[in-house]
Amino acid sequence: MNSKRLTKDFYLEDAEILAPRLLGKILVRRTENGIIRAVITETECYKGTDDTACHASRGKTARTFVMFEEGGRAYVYLCYGMHNMLNIVTGAEGQPQAVLIRSLDEIRGPGRLTKAMDITRELNGEILYESDRLWLEDGESLEYTQTPRIGIDYADKKDRERLWRYIAK
Repeated sequence: MNSKRLTKDFYLEDAEILAPRLLGKILVRRTENGIIRAVITETECYKGTDDTACHASRGKTARTFVMFEEGGRAYVYLCYGMHNMLNIVTGAEGQPQAVLIRSLDEIRGPGRLTKAMDITRELNGEILYESDRLWLEDGESLEYTQTPRIGIDYADKKDRERLWRYIAK
């Protein structure tokens, strides 16, 4: 397994480009109990203020400010009052976009993976290319399929139908 940490430049790409490229990368979390590594196997792209499924569509808020930062940060938020969700902020500063990490190895579901990796809102805003608590390493490129995103019934039809969910085969 390659243990090369991803650099700042990797994260500056558009979310639509990085969402499939993140498949096969290794999510690494250092905790008090040691280091946990797992391969990313499913992602979803959320892009800009025009994407009604994206939190940034409501503007810059206390919750979404990190999405407006330069790529390479963790955007961790609480969903349904109980599940932490991990997103990777991508692109240039001021262009809010992120990639939701939906599955790792055999861990299916964004809430389950954050629990298994001990990822909490304390890591919101963490700079992944500098952090000693949470980072990504290079890994094998994986073939994938694309489907519409899920769990976004509140979004406009055109945004619900975007093929921005990427699943490793």
